[in-house]
Amino acid sequence: MDRFVFLLSAGLARGAVLALFALSLVIVWRTARVVNFAQAAMAVAAVYAAFAVTAATGSYWAGLLTGLAAGALLGAIVERGLMRRLPAHAPLPGIIVAIGLVMVLQAGLAIAFGPEHRPMQPPFSQRPFIIGGIPVLSPYDLFTLGAAAAVMAALALLFNRSSLGLRLRAAAFAPETARLLGVRVPRMITLGWALSCAAASLAALLLVPTELGLNPHAVDLLFVNAFAVAVIGGLDSPAGALVAGIGVGLLVSLVTGYASASAAPLAVLALMTLVLLVRPGGLFAPKEARTA
Repeated sequence: MDRFVFLLSAGLARGAVLALFALSLVIVWRTARVVNFAQAAMAVAAVYAAFAVTAATGSYWAGLLTGLAAGALLGAIVERGLMRRLPAHAPLPGIIVAIGLVMVLQAGLAIAFGPEHRPMQPPFSQRPFIIGGIPVLSPYDLFTLGAAAAVMAALALLFNRSSLGLRLRAAAFAPETARLLGVRVPRMITLGWALSCAAASLAALLLVPTELGLNPHAVDLLFVNAFAVAVIGGLDSPAGALVAGIGVGLLVSLVTGYASASAAPLAVLALMTLVLLVRPGGLFAPKEARTA
């Protein structure tokens, strides 16, 4: 029982990070109708910026803010400099460009910083609290849960309760109508990319201190699992990213604890396959209206 409770606690923290990264994929999908396969490489580049600032200033919080700003800036640059120049209704060129960007970013980071793992210190202890003799969440796990929840709540308020969010949704779902109403659609798409990459950067910043350390491939597995989360929840559903992220985080933690770490990716793949067989659009995909 003690082991089960501990694995559930660890799964909650991992699930929050997965949900946040999956939400970043959902945002860019809803904004530009493209899956950004370069999301992990862009996020890890932002983490390197945070690492450099933290090393120079000794302040984790300065590094955190720098990482978020670097992620947002990189997202805007990629959208304006690359994605905007591609055909709007053909997904293949965007996929090819994103894969090429992954190669460029990861090779550039390896050349600039080296391929070795660089340890990142978390701002809080990773030693879990002991409640009734059972280890549960650590202070850093609570920080991770709080940060992820705060960002997801802020994004929900932005998209659903603000005029800016209304313009973002209009630019994504009805761009021609939005243009007629005076919405600057290209600017909204750029903002969507910036928000998406900032959220992905935060997820990477929360994850890396709990892993082996920072290297150019540190976020690759996070992207794979988060992509599965986004597919399971539905690429059009922010709520699906949240629910599926927590569920997959718990699944990975339990399978790793009771079986092995190598079995966890197979469990996620099996769950995604099952969901796609039952609901191809994802568990929380909106139902399409009948046309006949």
